Amino acid sequence: MGEADQARLTTHVLDTSLGRPGSGIAVALTRLGPDGSRTLVAEAVTNADGRCDAPLMAGDAFAIGEYELVFAAGAYFDAMGIDLQEPKFLGDVVLRFGIAERSHYHVPLLLSPFGYSTYRGS
Repeated sequence: MGEADQARLTTHVLDTSLGRPGSGIAVALTRLGPDGSRTLVAEAVTNADGRCDAPLMAGDAFAIGEYELVFAAGAYFDAMGIDLQEPKFLGDVVLRFGIAERSHYHVPLLLSPFGYSTYRGS
């Protein structure tokens, strides 16, 4: 099977403030239409390894386009008992990105209460 046959979108979260996977984080994937429309594609919660149990998009459901991944970071910090001033600096973390080809797109989130980063991983 070629890479295009394994087209999929995956993610994971690393809590850089605690040095461990970000588990129990709600994740939503939305497709953005050229007309401004928004279509919910998938929802998941990260497991103990900070990953979703299945790809957020794969196979025939995988489509080229513009997307947003929304991570419920504020709720995660609350669940972890991290005492932060209200309003929190980070509530939902929204990553907008494009998928230009049928291949494996891995979009990780490196997260702390006061910052985050992402990249296209493998």
